[in-house]
Amino acid sequence: MDSTPVLYTYFRSSSAARVRIALNLKHIAYEARPINLAAGEHLSEAYTSQNPEALLPYMIIDGNAISQSVAILEYLEETRPEVPLLPKDPAHRAQVRAIVGAICCEIQPLQNLRVLKTLPKDQQAEHAHGVIARGLGVVEKMLEKCAGKFCVGDQVTLADCCLIPQLGNAHRFAVDLSPFPLIQAVEANANSLDAFRQAHWTQQPDCPPELKNNSG
Repeated sequence: MDSTPVLYTYFRSSSAARVRIALNLKHIAYEARPINLAAGEHLSEAYTSQNPEALLPYMIIDGNAISQSVAILEYLEETRPEVPLLPKDPAHRAQVRAIVGAICCEIQPLQNLRVLKTLPKDQQAEHAHGVIARGLGVVEKMLEKCAGKFCVGDQVTLADCCLIPQLGNAHRFAVDLSPFPLIQAVEANANSLDAFRQAHWTQQPDCPPELKNNSG
């Protein structure tokens, strides 16, 4: 029986990208099974029969089915701690989790596809832009207390796994990052690592060639 972990993912999903980054950092081989959110494949009976939330990411690992990106990240950290993505110090762990929460609870859910589809098309980009810009302003203030090369100190943590995909959304909606120098520095350092580059949406098997070619 094949024990390779399976990640249900979508190339544009920043939530799925968080998990892709962590898997790469921890050197965990996995099978990617793309689910096309734009085409509504996440709403199919074949998918919802497995994951009633009808969201991404969704992971099958060690015989367990896990939804929600942060739950998956925590599971990976607890079961595969050899490459740690949480600091040893409890206060620093709390800082990581606070940044994760700021991104995963206060920014991304307010600008994701499900929310944007409730708005008129001519308001969607403006809404996403505003949510992301305001949220990153908060994260920048948080980083003033703890950032080194990365979000919390000089080692990559779960906070970076969540921030970098959110910056992909920021670029997509033309958010000016110049007011956020600490975030920009973290992004530059993260993008120097293969684990982040390989998890980028343009490197995913379900990314259409025309988007790959026009990404730069």
